[in-house]
Amino acid sequence: MKLFSSLFEKKKTAEAPAKPVVIVSGLPRSGTSMMMKMLEAGGMELIIDGIRTADEDNPKGYYEFERVKQLDKGDTAWVAQAQGKAVKVISALLEHLPPEYEYKVLFMNRKMPEVLASQRKMLERRGEKSEISDEKLAELLRKHVQQVKLWLARQPNFAMLDLDYNAMLADPEPWAEKVNAFLGGGLDVRAMVEVVDPNLYRNRAEA
Repeated sequence: MKLFSSLFEKKKTAEAPAKPVVIVSGLPRSGTSMMMKMLEAGGMELIIDGIRTADEDNPKGYYEFERVKQLDKGDTAWVAQAQGKAVKVISALLEHLPPEYEYKVLFMNRKMPEVLASQRKMLERRGEKSEISDEKLAELLRKHVQQVKLWLARQPNFAMLDLDYNAMLADPEPWAEKVNAFLGGGLDVRAMVEVVDPNLYRNRAEA
């Protein structure tokens, strides 16, 4: 009887509807790590490996999963295990996610001068230098974001929620509530709000 019961439970689990993969996306340095931390505080399971550890650029950690960086090379087997969980995928790699799954994308938007300033400081700490002007880079990044969002809107298996990093830092509660509603409820909104740290708001845009 116990064996039958166990097999029956496994069958029920197998027939349960698959949950969407929650994707935290945006440009690099747009607040994706903060959103991952909020989801973690809210009670959502994350897909991370801890290989890239916290540093001066991200003192609270990067919340990354290294295999994501191989999506464009065909490494997608891990996505099946990400259903019902959250994983960070930069905007340039979204189109390489396998089409057989459902996705809910939390797209982080941040003032472009701040994104550029943050990226520049990160390069400087690595002893590197951008070969392109901020003006040209800003133009390219804005065009990229526009193209990615148009692509997302055409995908029947993708739903997207636009999030404003700057507004979220100023008043996180309404944004946390939006995220909770978009993901179907059940997250601890108060805990999500409490992890937002304005002290990490560096590289502010000039007024």
